[in-house]
Amino acid sequence: MPVAVIDGQPLHYIDQGAGPVVLLGSSYLWASDMWAPQIEALSQQYRVIVPELWGHGESGPLPAATHSLDAPARQSMGLLDQLDIKQANLVGLSVGGMWGARLALQAPERINSVVLMDTYLGAEPEATRQYYFSLFKMIEDAGAIPEPLLDVIAPIFFRPGIDRESALYRDFRQSLQDFPRERLLDSIVPLGRLIFSREDILAHLPALDSDTTLVMCGEQDKPRPPAESEEMADLIGCSLILIPEAGHISSRENPDFVNEALLTFLANHG
Repeated sequence: MPVAVIDGQPLHYIDQGAGPVVLLGSSYLWASDMWAPQIEALSQQYRVIVPELWGHGESGPLPAATHSLDAPARQSMGLLDQLDIKQANLVGLSVGGMWGARLALQAPERINSVVLMDTYLGAEPEATRQYYFSLFKMIEDAGAIPEPLLDVIAPIFFRPGIDRESALYRDFRQSLQDFPRERLLDSIVPLGRLIFSREDILAHLPALDSDTTLVMCGEQDKPRPPAESEEMADLIGCSLILIPEAGHISSRENPDFVNEALLTFLANHG
């Protein structure tokens, strides 16, 4: 994977295919493989760029200058600048949509179209924020994701009926277990706190172009329930697609549906 130095740290990214650019923004706790089915499908006719979040995959630690979700938006713009990419179509899932929407609002001339997947641009509800912060404290104290927490955290990302013996679930659970202590403490926990104490920017969403914006959400997404996506689609005035048989990581739980929806949208707007 190629690397760009952004804010003094190595940002690893995938760059595959040729054509109009599609920038994929990933979920917290997931490396670029969360987009594997989309990279394969989209790269047949698009240039697909997938930056890995700080502390995830092969990327370096969270840069000191990262104080809010405006930072990953600015850092992703820096990557586009380094690659001499003038315009991109942005597809952001979870935190990828949180910084992706900020990027589209800050630099609309650089973003052709926006797909917000399984994400929410409001503040985190206080009860869930406190719950996640309690998990971060346990991880910090242990210097690892303790065994009992693995089967608390992993199911959050999938529909309730996920087969816990499936490769998708087991591989993700293993990836959580494999995070080294240093990476958890210098990147994963601080980034998590930043994500879940984010500012509410719902009031800015009407500034997004309703014709070139799409909201998508897994029908069974637990952390980002469809009601949040409905609220955002109403504010933007854009279409909403609910993804059947999918929870939070809809890109992996129902990849064929997601691929078809993205290809259809990009064909009209990309």
